[in-house]
Amino acid sequence: MTTITVVRKNGWAAIAADSLTKWGPTKETAAYIINHQKIIRVWDSYLAMTGPTTAKLALEDYFKQAENGVRLDSTEAIFRTWLMLHQALKEKYFMNPEADSDDPYESSRMYVLIANANGIFGIAADRAVREFSRFYAFGRGDEYAMGAMYAVYDDPSRPAEEIARLGVQAAAEFDDSTGLPIISYTVELNGQPGAEHADQYPISVAGLSVPAP
Repeated sequence: MTTITVVRKNGWAAIAADSLTKWGPTKETAAYIINHQKIIRVWDSYLAMTGPTTAKLALEDYFKQAENGVRLDSTEAIFRTWLMLHQALKEKYFMNPEADSDDPYESSRMYVLIANANGIFGIAADRAVREFSRFYAFGRGDEYAMGAMYAVYDDPSRPAEEIARLGVQAAAEFDDSTGLPIISYTVELNGQPGAEHADQYPISVAGLSVPAP
């Protein structure tokens, strides 16, 4: 019930997410839900997540109490961090790790994208960690997002943040579990995190200017 994206380009990393949540068949848009953010700040990283709404609350609480040794700056460090997180999700936050009896590993019940000064990363529900070189997407609308980002990535006029937002925009257009507005953040690679950007400006899609909703 989410689409999230990350992009790395020209010395910048960007992360974006939609803002729609659902309660069963009921759509809960940002107009009704104040805490609709799907991206959280953890030290110098931004994390976007898919999965149950409780996942965001659990991650926020966990990282607020985490020790300084917890790191998110490489695939190896993220994997070790997620092993500790998974244990806490079961013991402290009462997560049910049983997804499918045929799965080789317990599920953490969420897919997460990370953007920080070291790059862009993704963590699957089974805690497989990947570092991406260009862009990626997770969520119900990920196929639309990946296609949209692929179509514009090599355009030199398109910065990382615009590409990340275009991915979520495409998903919101065609996937009924993805909804506007879009929230995005930028990070200068090997620099410091930037600022949040909501739908405050038009999004250009294939040369056409689409007004922000």
